[in-house]
Amino acid sequence: MKTTRLSPNLVQLTRYPAFFPMNCYLVQEDDGLTLVDSTTSSPADDVALIAKQAGKELRRIALTHAHGDHVGGVAGVRTRFPGVEVSISERDARLLAGDKTLLQGEPKTEVKGYFVTVDWKPDRLLKRGDRIGSLEVVASPGHTPGHVAFIDVRDRSLIAGDAFQTRGGIAVSGVLRPLFPFPAMATWNKQTALASAVALRGLQPSLLAVGHGNAVRDPATAMDAAIEAARKAFS
Repeated sequence: MKTTRLSPNLVQLTRYPAFFPMNCYLVQEDDGLTLVDSTTSSPADDVALIAKQAGKELRRIALTHAHGDHVGGVAGVRTRFPGVEVSISERDARLLAGDKTLLQGEPKTEVKGYFVTVDWKPDRLLKRGDRIGSLEVVASPGHTPGHVAFIDVRDRSLIAGDAFQTRGGIAVSGVLRPLFPFPAMATWNKQTALASAVALRGLQPSLLAVGHGNAVRDPATAMDAAIEAARKAFS
């Protein structure tokens, strides 16, 4: 995996960077490390190396959503790091368990994307405003019904999962980028994704870190352009 240090507290790990980039992130806390997402297969060896270099232990896995390219590596990490806490939103925990039934009040569009069968259950179910160390949970549905992002309250770094992509050009979830169409193809509800993108922009992030593509520093202008393109595309 390719390793990129984005800040003193944030490391990006990228699987298949040249072909099909899938990112997960290590967030450094005083008490250890939090892994955000896990790609399709276990990043445990890379996590162990970084943890050793930092003199820290992996304490937590926090998941932005239930698609297989974000949760597939969890089992291997749990094997390497017994006792690590795994969290996902309360809503996407249903998808993780194989239940794609839409809830009352949700847009009746099909839940899409790549899902895998897992042999583990999350230890913690997340809600808007919860904290995982320095990360605050931000509801950002649209790509999936229970998608969440995480903003680091120390420096306003935003780990946005698939609410945005930057591979193939920055885009809101649901906007098709021909060079990397997969996030758009896996998006549940475009209008909900657009509303979430606007809410994430309102957080004034200092850094935008996404599931697919490079991170963007001072991302306000880029996020604004992506949001305007989404408004046009979805109208």
